[in-house]
Amino acid sequence: MNATSAPTSARVADLLAGLAIAGLLVPEAVAYSGIAGMPPQAGVIALFIGLVCYGLLGRSRFAIVSSTSSSAAVLAAGTLALAGNDIVSRVAIGATLVLFGGVCFLIAGFARLGSLSHLIARPVLRGYTFGLAIVIALKQLPHLGGWPDLRGDFVPLLVAELVRTSNQVHIITLCAGLIALALLFLCERVRRLPGSLLVIALGVIASGWLSAHNVSLTGAINLHMALGVPTWPASGQWLPSVELAAALLLILYAESYSSIRGFALKHNDPVQPNRDLLVLGVANVLSGLLHGMPVGAGYSGTSANEAAGAQSRWSGLIAGAAVLLMVLLLLRWIERIPQAVLAAIVIHAVSKSWRLSVFRPYLVWKRDRLLALAAVLAVLSLGILNGLLVAIAFSLVLLLRQLSVARLSVLGRLAGGHDFVDIAQHPDAVQPPGVLILRPEEPLFFANAESVLTLAREQVQKKSGVKQVILSLEESPDLDSTALESLGDFSSWLQSLGISLRVARLKDDTRALLLRAALPQLSPQALNNWSVEDAVSACSAPSSTGNPT
Repeated sequence: MNATSAPTSARVADLLAGLAIAGLLVPEAVAYSGIAGMPPQAGVIALFIGLVCYGLLGRSRFAIVSSTSSSAAVLAAGTLALAGNDIVSRVAIGATLVLFGGVCFLIAGFARLGSLSHLIARPVLRGYTFGLAIVIALKQLPHLGGWPDLRGDFVPLLVAELVRTSNQVHIITLCAGLIALALLFLCERVRRLPGSLLVIALGVIASGWLSAHNVSLTGAINLHMALGVPTWPASGQWLPSVELAAALLLILYAESYSSIRGFALKHNDPVQPNRDLLVLGVANVLSGLLHGMPVGAGYSGTSANEAAGAQSRWSGLIAGAAVLLMVLLLLRWIERIPQAVLAAIVIHAVSKSWRLSVFRPYLVWKRDRLLALAAVLAVLSLGILNGLLVAIAFSLVLLLRQLSVARLSVLGRLAGGHDFVDIAQHPDAVQPPGVLILRPEEPLFFANAESVLTLAREQVQKKSGVKQVILSLEESPDLDSTALESLGDFSSWLQSLGISLRVARLKDDTRALLLRAALPQLSPQALNNWSVEDAVSACSAPSSTGNPT
């Protein structure tokens, strides 16, 4: 949809949506800065840059690009690991990590790696989000109730520390935070009632009295959007910095692409993942240069934009202009938002990720239950960043384990027709005389090729009178060098027994590869079988006796 040619009604809808979400996003941006251990202006700068960059360069009608709770938590873990508790160093290194993350986005975009988000399986992403929401909420409790700040990400230690310091709770701060949290949950039940704006307005009104009773306020926000030279990592910090930037890329793009694609499918809009990578790269590079937060298309902001009636990217641009006006005209009021209110806003925002119903499909399907649970436990026990990396690695290990399991079916003709099915599942299927038809049930590659073809040897030895073997490779869109060598060894073994081999149901690319490989036991005629039926017919032809040449 072209925003410049939108009808007047659509522009009015975009105007109202942009104004509505601006009021929601500014306090969230300030609150997410606290999660990341960055000054409040870092979130505001990132919000403005994200809205403007995506509004001008992006393609999704509904995507709202701003700082997100997950990326803020990853940034906090990274800066703490590299700079410790020195706030000045953490801010400098944080800006560098955001810049590096943006560069990673640009490299991925130019390399057309739009499918990068698929590296994080959905059960991993949901489990990670669930665990992350628990960690974020726990670490916001000190701001909600006046506890001393918590260090680290290990949940049992966080809970133990909260219990140990429970006698230091500031009662007035806790009451203010709980009232704000209760109002936010109550406002959910009233359609179009902006709960965040309501609690912020009440908090600002009461800020004088609260401050007099030692309730902490947001404090000064020093906005000066001047480009800064990044603080380059020390010699021993380059590798960790690049790893952290790559982690930001993975989590931001997985979250962003999920939001963008979800609403595009809902409204039948096109998706351009490679362009989104580039746009997010530009936004994060600018945010890093201006000492802002990492930005992505978070689900909460995007869904709020759609719910507010947005029709085009103009809503994001209008929201960016509204953010700028709010900062220019209302900054001194934003500085008076009680920290307990901001903590309540964060806890309310992440509470949507606590719903156990997101795991129900995995229980019903009996698939990936262990993977989702491992992602949750990894975040709770290993921390935000290490938990994400371990969960991704665990999902890849499970994938390799599944693919490496040797599974081979013996096929027979079903009911005298043209269909060939697994005789273990269909006992009435008939095997052609003198012909053994085998089908690997997973793609052949280095981890399973040898074991699958070992099973094939066993099947040949079990059946007497075999003159022809047909190998159906419909599950293998490609073959690596290990699979090629194993296939050559299997063919040579068959040839030594006087048994010929034909390969059926080859993909075009796989057939071209086998022709280039020119395995001496596999002639081009042995590869010209588009179906198992064709291969069986070729085996029964008089000219096919012996090894095809």
